[in-house]
Amino acid sequence: MADQLSPDEKFGLITRNLQEVLGEEKVKQVLQERALRVYWGTATTGKPHVAYFVPMSKIADFLKAGCEVTILFADLHAYLDNMKAPWELLELRVQYYENIIKAMLESIGVPLDKLKFVKGTDYQLSREYTLDVYRMSSVMTEHDAKKAGAEVVKQVEHPLLSGLLYPGLQALDEEYLKVDAQFGGVDQRKIFTLAEKYLPTLGYSKRAHLMNPMVPGLTGTKMSSSEEESKIDLLDSREDVKKKLKKAFCEPGNVENNGVLSFVKFVLFPLHGGFCIKRDPNWGGDKVYTTYEEVEKDFSDEMIHPGDLKASVEAALNKLMEPIRKKFESPVLRKLTNSAYPDPTKTKAAGKGAKAGGGGTGGGDNDQLVPSRLDLRVGKVISVDKHPDADSLYLEKIDVGEAEPRTVVSGLVAYVSQEDLQDRMVLLLCNLKPQKMRGIESQAMLLCASIEGDPRRVEPLDPPEGSSPGDRVFVAGYETGKPDEKLNPKKKVWEKLQVDLKISDECVAQWKDNHLMTKLGQITCKTLKGGNIS
Repeated sequence: MADQLSPDEKFGLITRNLQEVLGEEKVKQVLQERALRVYWGTATTGKPHVAYFVPMSKIADFLKAGCEVTILFADLHAYLDNMKAPWELLELRVQYYENIIKAMLESIGVPLDKLKFVKGTDYQLSREYTLDVYRMSSVMTEHDAKKAGAEVVKQVEHPLLSGLLYPGLQALDEEYLKVDAQFGGVDQRKIFTLAEKYLPTLGYSKRAHLMNPMVPGLTGTKMSSSEEESKIDLLDSREDVKKKLKKAFCEPGNVENNGVLSFVKFVLFPLHGGFCIKRDPNWGGDKVYTTYEEVEKDFSDEMIHPGDLKASVEAALNKLMEPIRKKFESPVLRKLTNSAYPDPTKTKAAGKGAKAGGGGTGGGDNDQLVPSRLDLRVGKVISVDKHPDADSLYLEKIDVGEAEPRTVVSGLVAYVSQEDLQDRMVLLLCNLKPQKMRGIESQAMLLCASIEGDPRRVEPLDPPEGSSPGDRVFVAGYETGKPDEKLNPKKKVWEKLQVDLKISDECVAQWKDNHLMTKLGQITCKTLKGGNIS
């Protein structure tokens, strides 16, 4: 097919659905002479999720346009990015990524024999590459390196030198993979412009850069491997897919930050050239769309119900995921998955587990006492009323990113006015067993800072600016654990973990000196230095 396309048609395939192209003329020039050489790299950190179908569908476009495509499994980058992949797991993570990405490509009909797969450490530890890293470090400023990695490398209070090396290494990959263009998300833009600036200083040519838009996750923010509720894992069961899509942000008529619609636009249409909304005959029956613009317009005009959109995407997703699930049913790949991503809540031995967990209670795999067992989320207070049967209690409706707000009963009447609570962002513990308080069931706990011995000083905790309802809150160093579905009240998990929740002298919420965080930054309070959290 590619041989029958004109250079302009190839350019159209290569650039469709991209948000931005840097070096457009260079791409056109190469296409006049030969096949474009492109690489896409992925750091082998958390498990790939369904948003990876977005770059996969673009790789399909590149191949249709006759491009020579290299896929880089960037294992060294995964380690340099704040050790998201521990050194001892690097090789296992690469094997997992290679198997699951090949399974994805096969599920959308991409011929693997047209692709070249490369592991970063196959060439990044060579003498020549290492010397170029030193050469790059001699001309690149700390300011440029830090700025380039701001949206890609994990940002921490005390950055490691490794995070500053990361952007320069990614720039050098373009030369060592001998490509004309690098493809990635628009969040990589600063790294791409850094490559354009610094590669010529080493005597290497400037490459073109092809950028995908960032596709929203299920919570309306970026789909992230570290944010469980924002993503659908490629090995999730049909039941998990249904459950996660049911909770997904998909407000009637709202096409902004809609991860369900974005999946239709960036995956289903490029792969299939159309999309079918399946619905009851009483509501118009099935409708086939030939352009995404028609889908978006009908959804904006509320001609498509969110439930019908979700059900149709669910069916399409399961069709894409089923071959991947089947492939990973093999004992070899199941073992690889468990080895590459060991469950952090499992204890290796009863004695060691209790010690490591700070007092495990025994009786199951999920008995290690770690803060990742807490389902902590950002919430937005929608309404605040006095409890009808208790003057000291508020009755609040709080949005935590679910289909319906949660009812929360809190004893904040003496400390915070209704006006100050209304519409503010708060921190909630969402997996306690619901409890009735004066006849009304409270479905979560609103967390506050307080000073022991001074009952007048209580402040709700503050999520970072720009937070959204449902944003996951984690303790630094415990990002990958999965919260209990419901904390067992008999084992007093919350009570035991709560003892070590404190406010630092900088007013930052901590657990055993590790910061409470969202993807946007730290959880804080306004004034209660050294306080407790409850």
